[in-house]
Amino acid sequence: MATIIPDPIDQVVPAPRWSAIDGRYLLYFYLHFAGFLATTLLMTWGLFFLFVLAIGGFSFDGLMHQLNNLASRYVAADADRIASFKQTIIIAHLILSSAIIVFRRNRILPARTPEGSLRHG
Repeated sequence: MATIIPDPIDQVVPAPRWSAIDGRYLLYFYLHFAGFLATTLLMTWGLFFLFVLAIGGFSFDGLMHQLNNLASRYVAADADRIASFKQTIIIAHLILSSAIIVFRRNRILPARTPEGSLRHG
């Protein structure tokens, strides 16, 4: 009579308990999440740059003109107007960052392969 040897792929491997997980995965997650936040921040700044570029007519001269206009008005403003400007920029930054995070929500966690190991990219 022949003996049937089970295929190792068919065997179910139990999920590791929290006590069995070492800190390498947590460090990898924190590094991945820091990269996610950094790229989100850069995308938000890029949208601000694109906005000023669009106001300037998508030309370098127009961009410099708009930046000069913004800088001269900022320097001449009083404290209340500067505080209002900063608040507007913070609110716009939060809205843009939130929108980018919603569109990139699938990239927050590191990807896993079907075997359960982490995959780069």
